[in-house]
Amino acid sequence: MDYALIGSFASLTALEIVLGIDNVVFIALLVGHLPEAQKNKARIIGLVLALLMRIGMLFGVAWIIGLKDPWLNVMGHGFSGKDLLMLAGGLFLLHKATDSIHNELTQEHVEHYQSYKGGFVATIVQIVMIDIVFSFDSVITAVGITEHLPVIIAAMTIAMMVMLASSGMIAGFIAKHPTLKMLALSFVMMIGMLLVADGLGVHVPKGYIYFAMSFSLGVEILNLVVRKKRGK
Repeated sequence: MDYALIGSFASLTALEIVLGIDNVVFIALLVGHLPEAQKNKARIIGLVLALLMRIGMLFGVAWIIGLKDPWLNVMGHGFSGKDLLMLAGGLFLLHKATDSIHNELTQEHVEHYQSYKGGFVATIVQIVMIDIVFSFDSVITAVGITEHLPVIIAAMTIAMMVMLASSGMIAGFIAKHPTLKMLALSFVMMIGMLLVADGLGVHVPKGYIYFAMSFSLGVEILNLVVRKKRGK
């Protein structure tokens, strides 16, 4: 029995679940405008596509690692393919989060799509776009832990099953508590800034980001408990 592989599998599974929460939250926000009957379908499609993209990228590990080589030089600073992808993904997250926060604050509910079908398809397209960014980050992290593809694929599959089981609960909880939705949008904006910084070559330890997110969530949960007790 290879205990090193077992340890890698356990740690990678846990890490993939933690990293995948960002993906689940963003998908929950994206499907929020859809009719109730279509929300769960969109969540499942989005998460399954995320898993398939992760597995597909694993078989192109050499290509992914090659993206670290400079593709573009601006004022003496080299940008690799990975940097450009992080920049594009971060800017997309910042735009989406800012637009959603604006709509929440102004109570504007603009119809972005011409029809019901168009709205669903457009949402899936957006989910695919963000899946690409999160998949890239996930694969890079996984390869850093172990180079055994079967272990990585198994860990990602189990993590995705956990997320599939919990995505509806997370989405429902966010919809029931509007302040949590605003907090989730703030998290998405923070992640976007982190990706932009990473793309610009400024490394920000993710531990600080996740600590800030955990602390903010803890404070908001305390607020929910206080409001619930006062409402009785």
